[in-house]
Amino acid sequence: MPSVSLTYIYTLVALIAISSLLVLSFMVYAEGLRASSETRQLKNLIDSVAYEATELLTITITMNATSERLLAGPITIGSKQYWLRLRNSSDETWLEGGFGDMPIEGSAFIVHLPTEASAMGSYRAGYGAIHLKCYLSNDVPQLLLTDSYGGD
Repeated sequence: MPSVSLTYIYTLVALIAISSLLVLSFMVYAEGLRASSETRQLKNLIDSVAYEATELLTITITMNATSERLLAGPITIGSKQYWLRLRNSSDETWLEGGFGDMPIEGSAFIVHLPTEASAMGSYRAGYGAIHLKCYLSNDVPQLLLTDSYGGD
């Protein structure tokens, strides 16, 4: 009789081990789905802010006028904080964004803007709406990104 009880115990231990592996693999799969969804949401937000910035640059250059836009952004994406930052070099302008509290080099999604401009400013999620302002200074378009409270 002891061998039958021992067989049941081995079977129970094997079932627990297999069940644990199945539950763990489903948890890893669900986490992967959630992370890819958050990444897609951030990329969509960066694309929409870049679109609005391009539109403001076009309006400013065409009309020779200052233009501004407030954009509502999510407080967090999933449970993650995110940031946006405008940058430029001598020949291109881009918007970058990533997860976390502060910008970290190399961890960003980048969208290049089609119009050259002097661009600066950053936005951290949770600090009001995304505020874009575009104006001309000495015939050079200036693009500014801040939160709606005026911070940089």
